[in-house]
Amino acid sequence: MKSLIDFAQENWRSGIEIVILWVVIYYGYLYFRGTRGAKVLTGLALIFLTLILVSQLLQLVVISWLIRSLTAFLAIALVVIFQPELRRALAALGSHRVFSTASQSRETIEVITETIFELSNRQFGALIAIEGDINLSAFSESGVPIDCEISPELVITIFQPKTPLHDGGLILRNDRIVAAACIFPVSQREDLDRNLGLRHRAALGLTEESDALALVVSEETGIVSICHRGKIERDFDPESFKRRLSDLLLHEKYEKSDSEQLGGEDRVARARERALVSHQKERRNDEFAA
Repeated sequence: MKSLIDFAQENWRSGIEIVILWVVIYYGYLYFRGTRGAKVLTGLALIFLTLILVSQLLQLVVISWLIRSLTAFLAIALVVIFQPELRRALAALGSHRVFSTASQSRETIEVITETIFELSNRQFGALIAIEGDINLSAFSESGVPIDCEISPELVITIFQPKTPLHDGGLILRNDRIVAAACIFPVSQREDLDRNLGLRHRAALGLTEESDALALVVSEETGIVSICHRGKIERDFDPESFKRRLSDLLLHEKYEKSDSEQLGGEDRVARARERALVSHQKERRNDEFAA
């Protein structure tokens, strides 16, 4: 027992180093395995390990010297090759809630929830990005500037299928609509569900490169999704959506009074009624047109 204690006292630093290296390698593998650079990294690692093993077994002095000499250049090459993945990883680390500040209010969350489920009931495809601490001006410049307060009527009008602005994403900043019809980067991950369309992949791509929150309404099914930090959460109802949005934006659980609950249920009911009447009118118009 004493020898075991002495061994632990002498080698505890080595144990800490092993744990740190294991954590870094494990989470690095989890991050890179779903990216396009995963195959490149695997190929480079296999070549490097094979050369080291062969040079050690056959005592190839020149190859061993070349490997040692090229190690520094290899590290620089890896930074260049994996620059997009490293940038996304650092952005995800910097966008952690510990370093972020809430810029949205409870009233805005109410409006966003009402708007999203009005779009869902009408089955209007929508992509809305809520800006975090990282400025999205580079993406808002690709769209049409609006700069006005958010309202359900305006957002529904924007994402009406036959309007010029319905394609692309809408950006919110400090409770205001900055721009619409914006172009977002599409995620290139290979581990995504093939059923996810371009709108969902654009939402994931934006959250991989920034700390923005992306809300998606499926045009085919009306399913509501939330994308954040390169992850996607799907199939929300109004209550669970509001709680999750409050957790992500305000960093707190949403608790509401009975009056707020009745008001929220009434708004959702009215939204469904309006959507039903709207669809019925459209179908009647189509019948008359036929």
